[in-house]
Amino acid sequence: MKEVTIRVKGRVQGVGYRRWAVSKAREIGGISGWVHNDCDGSVMLRLRGEPDKIDLMVAACQKGPLWGRVDTVEFVVGRISSFLPPVEDGIFTRV
Repeated sequence: MKEVTIRVKGRVQGVGYRRWAVSKAREIGGISGWVHNDCDGSVMLRLRGEPDKIDLMVAACQKGPLWGRVDTVEFVVGRISSFLPPVEDGIFTRV
């Protein structure tokens, strides 16, 4: 299993990015985690799954939905906010 946290910057809030991410994770399958609008205008995703599926999801996040614009995707290293939930196996949701 692979677990990563990524931050997506660009025009990613108010364009359905979180809904798109949940749909894309279901389409790929086998991905647990969450997607969250951050206060700085970015979107943060916590992903857990088989390495090949996580790689597919990260690649998809670099493109995003048609109505959005992704400028950068960064891997977040270190501790994330304690207000965000832990990853639950079999569930990928918006928080």
